[in-house]
Amino acid sequence: MAEKKKYSLLSVLLFGVIVLVVAGLMFCSYLSLIVNPSKLWFFAIFGILYIPLLVLTLIMLLSAARRRSSMAVWLLLALLPAIWLTGRCYQFKGSDKEEGPLKVVTFNAGLFVHGQKELAGASRLALADSAAAFLRGTGADIICLQEFGLPVGVDLTHFLSTRFPEYHPEYYVLTGDKGYAGNVTLSRLPVVRKGKIEFEGSTNMALYTDISLDTTVIRVYNCHFQSYNLSPDTVIKALGNDEQALSATENKMKNSLMRRPGQVEAVLQSMAESPVHSLAVGDFNDTPVSYTYQRLKTGRKDSFIEAGKGFGATYIKFRPFLRIDYILYPKELEACTYQVPKVRLSDHYPIIATYR
Repeated sequence: MAEKKKYSLLSVLLFGVIVLVVAGLMFCSYLSLIVNPSKLWFFAIFGILYIPLLVLTLIMLLSAARRRSSMAVWLLLALLPAIWLTGRCYQFKGSDKEEGPLKVVTFNAGLFVHGQKELAGASRLALADSAAAFLRGTGADIICLQEFGLPVGVDLTHFLSTRFPEYHPEYYVLTGDKGYAGNVTLSRLPVVRKGKIEFEGSTNMALYTDISLDTTVIRVYNCHFQSYNLSPDTVIKALGNDEQALSATENKMKNSLMRRPGQVEAVLQSMAESPVHSLAVGDFNDTPVSYTYQRLKTGRKDSFIEAGKGFGATYIKFRPFLRIDYILYPKELEACTYQVPKVRLSDHYPIIATYR
């Protein structure tokens, strides 16, 4: 009997320790919203793991309830902030409004490389043509493209003018041995002014365009923040304890997480100096539970939260959990509809949203 009682005591203590660890990790995921990764980069990892940690905490809460353990209180406390955050990751209802008169599309084109397998090995140019046909078919007023790239020998100006004859193209690209890549903003509405924000030591960038909407002007920041440059295969090898893959994964994540805050601040400074209201659009390479998202969302609304439904995931390879592409808009607008069409033209899905 004494041995059984001792074992029971150890079981209770072990369960208590596990509960405190899980609750602590959950709180760390909340702290990732306010801890600047350029100072403590590893805190951002907890935000990336928000959904797995949320599921784990719920499982532990059920286990604590079954045991009738008082440790359930810690788990409940750890879950309270999730009531506020979960809507960023999943929306139940969606919008019942009709389409608004202003339609905006954002799409990371993946250099027209990542969708080649889905189109039976189609060339980059053929894939670009397919994407252009899809984008024209949306009837969007504003189209923001990131990682827009075509091979050597294809004239960018000619491509845009022939595939998007109704649009004013604004772009900033970098050229290399394999062609060029960068951000492109297409507008059917008059463009008043434009500019770019280059990020030091990075090929990523933000392109801004002031667009006339009848009686007012609005600025659209077409953003592509620092990428991880990690393939799923490398991540899987790292999880399998492959030392080389683990080291490469850690270095690339650290580099990305530490660079993004500075890039975000550069955009925010430009927004603060802007004479008109601004939208932050594009591939942020961060989840809704992140410092990047929190900083950019301040003073703006998230189109997905206001009009989306489901997970709203935009990155194909880790669907349905990764939403890293956004349209954040000023409160002077109203989001009416929000869609993530499941078209495989890149490693990202496009976003289509309408506003009034």
